[in-house]
Amino acid sequence: MTRFARPRVRDYMAADLVTLRPEMDILQAMEILLHRKISGAPVVDAAGALVGVLSKKDCLRAALNAAYFQESGRPVADFMSRSVQTLAAETDLVTAAEQFLASSFRRFPVVQDGRLVGQISRADVLRALVENWH
Repeated sequence: MTRFARPRVRDYMAADLVTLRPEMDILQAMEILLHRKISGAPVVDAAGALVGVLSKKDCLRAALNAAYFQESGRPVADFMSRSVQTLAAETDLVTAAEQFLASSFRRFPVVQDGRLVGQISRADVLRALVENWH
């Protein structure tokens, strides 16, 4: 892999994502995650800006809260994680691999010009590095 020809996150990210909206009912969001068999999803506003991530752990917290307090109908915004670590679409894959090694995350949302454009996983980065190994 040469210094100038390093592949970028945008070359290996998944662009067809399940996304949620902050005003969506948390129960509806849980049903989407369970039906699609995914561990979480980015939460975007009407302009496509990333405003959070909802994980199954967040959903478990919401379900426990609903059972304990006998309440439902709360929005995703009440349970999502707002502090989200992202990667830029133009980030090179070596830098992305370093970010994965420095964190416990299995995937990062990918942003470009403030908008969510995809997601990249550890497996995506590993595949890219193996494909480009010289």
